[in-house]
Amino acid sequence: MPKLTDVPKRILIGRALRSDKLGETLLPKRVALPVFASDPLSSVAYAPGEVLLVLSVAGLSAYHFSPWIALAVVILMFTVVASYRQNVHAYPSGGGDYEVATTNLGPKAGLTVASALLVDYVLTVAVSISSGIENLGSAVPFVVEHKTTSAVVVIVLLTLMNLRGVKESGTLFAIPTYVFVFGVFSLILWGAWRGIVLDETMKAPTADFEIKPEHGDLAGFALLFLLLRAFSSGCAALTGVEAISNGVPAFRKPKSKNAAATLALMGGLAVTMFCGIIFLALATDVRMAEQPAQDLLRDGVPVGSGYVQDPVISQVAAAVFGERTFFFVLLAAATALVLFLAANTAYNGFPLLGSILAQDRYLPRQLHTRGDRLAFSNGIVLLAGAAALLVWVYGADSTRLIQLYIVGVFVSFTLSQTGMVRHWNRHLRTERNPARRRRMIRSRAINAFGAFFTGLVLVVVLATKFTHGAWVALLGMVIFYVTMTAIRRHYDSVAEEIAAAEQRPDEYVRPSRVRSIVLVSKLHKPTLRALAYAKLMHAGELEALTVNVDPAETKALKEEWERRGINVPLKILDSPYREVTRPVIEYVKNLRQESPRDAVSVYIPEYVVGHWYEHLLHNQSALRLKGRLLFTPGVMVTSVPYQLRSSEAAKKRAKKRQEWNAPGSVRRGPVEKARKEPTGKSN
Repeated sequence: MPKLTDVPKRILIGRALRSDKLGETLLPKRVALPVFASDPLSSVAYAPGEVLLVLSVAGLSAYHFSPWIALAVVILMFTVVASYRQNVHAYPSGGGDYEVATTNLGPKAGLTVASALLVDYVLTVAVSISSGIENLGSAVPFVVEHKTTSAVVVIVLLTLMNLRGVKESGTLFAIPTYVFVFGVFSLILWGAWRGIVLDETMKAPTADFEIKPEHGDLAGFALLFLLLRAFSSGCAALTGVEAISNGVPAFRKPKSKNAAATLALMGGLAVTMFCGIIFLALATDVRMAEQPAQDLLRDGVPVGSGYVQDPVISQVAAAVFGERTFFFVLLAAATALVLFLAANTAYNGFPLLGSILAQDRYLPRQLHTRGDRLAFSNGIVLLAGAAALLVWVYGADSTRLIQLYIVGVFVSFTLSQTGMVRHWNRHLRTERNPARRRRMIRSRAINAFGAFFTGLVLVVVLATKFTHGAWVALLGMVIFYVTMTAIRRHYDSVAEEIAAAEQRPDEYVRPSRVRSIVLVSKLHKPTLRALAYAKLMHAGELEALTVNVDPAETKALKEEWERRGINVPLKILDSPYREVTRPVIEYVKNLRQESPRDAVSVYIPEYVVGHWYEHLLHNQSALRLKGRLLFTPGVMVTSVPYQLRSSEAAKKRAKKRQEWNAPGSVRRGPVEKARKEPTGKSN
């Protein structure tokens, strides 16, 4: 199998890196911004549209509430960014919300936060890529016609890029992210120039459409509920903010300072772009509807099921730049790319959090180890599989998927900020320096307001989105929580069971004797080697054991045994039902029952073959026996290998593979060691 996988593996993910090269993968701020902040930056491609979609339920008249909703989202963004700047300074180890909640609120709160984040990371990949497919589909119809397949293909490509390592993937992602930011700011500035200075009229492709309200003339509590639901949808702009606090170890030194600066820059860019798109959407008369086929009217007639509703940013770009112009195509391509790459926030957060949880024994230990490229490969593959499954189930429909969104991130926001308040309270009880106390009190006030505000938003999100799909995210959190609790319970029970006691328990007591059994099927070289090896072990008692499945073969074996004069007794077990495994197991168990203090050592001759298909032809009985004997207390199983010629050929092929360099495995030629010149003086 290594022969089959080594070449494509090296081509796809590159040469393996030594552990001492980990420092070379650390990120400068210019690369860390697209790596960790691409999710909140790219959310301006769909968050404004989600606000307008919800408001359209009450008709076009409700659109005038969108600036106030945008203002509430901006205040919330600044609150969360300011709060998380305190987190990265106080907890730079990379545990993020999970570490903060666990340390200050207890393991259950930490596990709740971890469950919420894991669900949110999976949804980030699914939503970002599905939205990117829809944006790309406005320019390439083939993509939107095969949404699910296209989304899964993008997930696979993104997974391969991340398996190459954080630094290389960050460099790949930096260009489209910065092109997207440049494109959106160009869109906002040019739109403002045309509308304010030149006083030109800009019209979106849907400007002449009418919206058929599902619930007209809303007022009172119904209107308030609608506005809160629109606000909760707009909060999609905040997803991924916490990723920087989870990724502090990936920054270059000074880690906390660089992470805090990146966080502030991300917040400023995100709110500016979000507000700019909202105002341009109103200025260009963009029309959106949750059910466009029925609720969007052209000349008083529904547009029908054949109509494809383009995202807000595409409609605004068409109005400002003009359809099919260079800048329109550039922004459409950059938007699709950055939405695909926004999933990279989750590809960095999920594996890192999974590694920390595995270290704390809440997830399988395999998630804690780094792969060939010093990335947490197992976590990356697990995330990709979960996201691909979600995309397939929901048909890569971002409008349906986004209803599952937000819940997990605001659970982690709220618990994290509550934990930070406790963190500052604990330190204030012992701190006596007046300047430090003032800084701590200021930080506590920021985190307290953050906890209150995000907690309020969490209530709003649960109330407005629960029946629209948020219950699925909550169910996912519960499943993660229960699974991780069960894994921790298993690891704890195993650790307790195998812990070495201070006193001398039964495990330290030497067996009274060792009874060795060599399993025999035929008298050949592997059997003779196993017998010779068993004799070297100086067992108290040694015997050969065979099962009588074919009387003729058993008789021939006994005669050959006696003819050769082998001085090891041959025990023959009858098997009327032609079974091999059961008689051996029962015989060994009987030996243990007769002498519980005896140890039984079973030697199994095995062939070593050189081809995978030869394994199907040999050693099947040995595998079954070993599998059963492992569950028998006091029994040790030893495989005695006998190398066939094909294994020697395989060894030669393996040696050649080691001497051959796969593409990408070596970037420089071999370095010859300089000969050491003699240091003594010559006569």
